[in-house]
Amino acid sequence: MTLSPLQQYGLVTANYWAFTVTDGAIRMLVLLYFHQLGYSPLEIALLFVFYEFFGIVTNLFGGWLGARLGLNVTMNLGLGLQIIALMMLTVSPEWLTVAYVMTAQALSGIAKDLNKMSAKSSVKSLASEATGQLYRWVALLTGSKNALKGVGFFVGAALLGAVGFANALYVLTVLIVIPLIFSLLWLDGSLGKAKNKPKFQDVFSKSSAINWLSGARFFLFGARDVWFVVALPVYLQAVLGWSHTAVGAFMASWIIGYGIVQAFAPKLTGRGKEQANPTQQTAMKLALMLALVPMTIGLLLSFSPTLVVAFGLLVFGVVFALNSSVHSYLIVSYADADGTSKDVGFYYMANAAGRLIGTILSGWLYQIAGLEATLWVSSLFVILAALLVLKAKPVQTV
Repeated sequence: MTLSPLQQYGLVTANYWAFTVTDGAIRMLVLLYFHQLGYSPLEIALLFVFYEFFGIVTNLFGGWLGARLGLNVTMNLGLGLQIIALMMLTVSPEWLTVAYVMTAQALSGIAKDLNKMSAKSSVKSLASEATGQLYRWVALLTGSKNALKGVGFFVGAALLGAVGFANALYVLTVLIVIPLIFSLLWLDGSLGKAKNKPKFQDVFSKSSAINWLSGARFFLFGARDVWFVVALPVYLQAVLGWSHTAVGAFMASWIIGYGIVQAFAPKLTGRGKEQANPTQQTAMKLALMLALVPMTIGLLLSFSPTLVVAFGLLVFGVVFALNSSVHSYLIVSYADADGTSKDVGFYYMANAAGRLIGTILSGWLYQIAGLEATLWVSSLFVILAALLVLKAKPVQTV
C-alpha cells in the first residue's frame, strides 16, 4: 500500500510520538529511582552522560546513514534499539550499577537521536516550503513530540509508584513494539535517500549558516538542561519536599505546555506566511528575551521558592519553546534538499553536545553551589546562543 505525503507524515509523527513517551518515561524512572536509592545529584547526572554523548555520535553518523540508506532504515533502527535499552533495565536491582545503566542509556540515546533525526529530516521531503507548510509541519512535529515527552515524564513517575521499576519498563516496551510493526510495513523506503550517495567526510557541514546555527543550538539546549535536567527535580524533592508523583506531574505539565507552544509557534510569532518566515534575527531576539528569565528566577528564588520556580518555569517554557521552534524551522529550511539528514544530523549533534554539557553541569553546579548557580549559567548560555545565531546567514547563501 502506497501512502500519500500527508499519510507518510502521519506515520512518521506517530512513530515519533510513541518513542517520545517512552523516552520521557525512562528519564523520569531512572532519575527518581536512583535518587530514591541514595545517589548524589552528580552520580545521577553521570547516568545520562552516555545518553547524551552517544547522541552526538549518532547524529553525526546517523545523518550520513539516512542519506545513503533512507530514513526508514534509521527510524526503524531507533525504535528497535529503544526496545533493547528498555529490556536491559528490567534485570535484577543488583545488576543496576552506574556503569550498566550508563550502557543502557547509551543505547537509548542512540535510539532517540536516530528517531529524531529521521523524523525531522523526513519533513523536508514531504512538505512544501513555499506555502509555509514546512514551518507548520516542523512546528507541529516538534511541539507534539515535546508535549508527549511531558506525558512520558508523568507516565514514568506514575508507573514507578504504581507497578515498580521493572514492570514499568515492560509497559513501555509494548508502546514501542506496536509502531515499529506499522513502520516496517508502510514507511516509504526511499524517504530521505540522497540521489548522490554522500561520502563519509560529508557528515561535517560545509555551510557557514548551519555551522553558526549549530553553535547557537549547542548553547540554547545547554541553557535549558543546565538547570532543568538534574538540578530542578532534585531541588523539588530535596529542598521543597515534593513527592515522586508531584515532581513527575509538575515537570510533565511543563513539557506538555512547552510542546503546545511549539506546535502553535507559526501563529504566535505571526510568521506563518511565505513572505514572513522566521529568520536568524527572529531567533536572536527571542534568545535575548529568554536570557532574562533564569536571571530573574535566580534573583527572586530566596523570596518564595515554590511560587518563583513555578511561575518562572512557566515563562521560561513559553519563550524557550518559541526559540526552539524557530531554530528547528531554520535548520530544515537551510538543509540541502538532497540528503537533508546530513545537515540535520550535524545540527542535532550540536544539540546533543549542548545537552551533554548541560546535564553534567546541572549535577555538578547544583551539588557545589545550588540551583541559583545553574540559573546564572543558563542565562550566560542563552546570551551566547543569541550572538551565534545572528551570524547564520539567510537560506539563499547556503
